[in-house]
Amino acid sequence: MSTEPSELTGTFITIEGGEGSGKSTLSRLLQNSLNKIGHHVTLCREPGGTILGEQLRAALFSQARSEVSTEILQAAPSPLTELLVFSAARAQLLKEIILPALGDGDTVICDRYTDSTFAYQHYGRGLDRQVIETAVRLTVGNLKPSLTILLDLEPEQGLARHGIVNQKDLFGETSPVGGNNYLDFESLAFHQKIREGYLEMASLEPDRWLVLDAGEDPDVIARIALDAILQLIE
Repeated sequence: MSTEPSELTGTFITIEGGEGSGKSTLSRLLQNSLNKIGHHVTLCREPGGTILGEQLRAALFSQARSEVSTEILQAAPSPLTELLVFSAARAQLLKEIILPALGDGDTVICDRYTDSTFAYQHYGRGLDRQVIETAVRLTVGNLKPSLTILLDLEPEQGLARHGIVNQKDLFGETSPVGGNNYLDFESLAFHQKIREGYLEMASLEPDRWLVLDAGEDPDVIARIALDAILQLIE
């Protein structure tokens, strides 16, 4: 199926943000609200959303909810590996879920998309932007979301939601318990770079991005996001 936006009748919405910003919660709230007023919604997440994608996700995030240890630190993927694995999962998600749903006229809400790749692998890891742009182009072609909702939150607050407090860095003196995956145990400086990267991208494309304070009540956030989506689809 073509990735040319002109050939797809659905509406593509993405939700972005750092760890613990509430993306999954917002996705579910929006799906419920849109379904109630008669809009068919396809919900998906990255990495994952397909059998292969979930297997790739599990391979990366198998350290969930365990103590930081030497083995876990050594198992963390290199930046290039991250880029390629996330891109592979995205390619499968696009083929199996996103493109068919957009072709059928659905509203697709995706928890993370290509902006996450730039935020984490470029701003966070420091990978060359042209390398990432090549991977993104090969994976998604010209398909960009009509609206990207950024849930902006201080990294400390997001990590605390995942049960991590007083974090130093991935090789810190303590071994914190909690977190959803190895990314939670990266340094605060790493997570701050990601936040700054998101805000910079949003400032460069203000017509596509809606920046919301993720510290607000989830229902308030969902109402604002829903209003923005309805302006696109009604």
